[in-house]
Amino acid sequence: MDKRPRKPNNRGERPVREFDQKVVEVKRVTRVTGGGKRMRFRALIVIGDHKGRVGIGLRKGVDVAEAVNKAVNEAKKNMITLPLVNDTIPHEIKLKYKSSKIIMLPARPGTGVIAGGAVRSVLDMAGVKNVISKMLGSNNKVNNVRATFAAFKQMRSKETILASRK
Repeated sequence: MDKRPRKPNNRGERPVREFDQKVVEVKRVTRVTGGGKRMRFRALIVIGDHKGRVGIGLRKGVDVAEAVNKAVNEAKKNMITLPLVNDTIPHEIKLKYKSSKIIMLPARPGTGVIAGGAVRSVLDMAGVKNVISKMLGSNNKVNNVRATFAAFKQMRSKETILASRK
């Protein structure tokens, strides 16, 4: 073993990202043109900071990396902030978005995230730790993610609910 002091490596460290990202779905899409078929990739991305801020992006690109980068940039533009209460949602919500129906209920601490695939990724990125949810009507990941996002947009904090009653 060599005991000489090592030089620091010159590979700079990765910058700390502001948001975590999760690839929900990547699909190959084909368009038939006069000269043949043109293949592209579609990426559905969810980004969040695990503290109540979450965004979704759906974009196409010539290759997977380009589609993911475009989707991340779109997700940063579509950020919303959730009014979390004790690591759960503030109230029950039922919503229909196209063919997808979603039901989300607040849960006690220790329950965990009870949700299916696409909805779970949105809830995890948002930082919701205790929730019960059910998706009905569709297996389409894009519609399920958008339904969850639309439900988040309709959520109100206790302060705004009390203020609207006065």
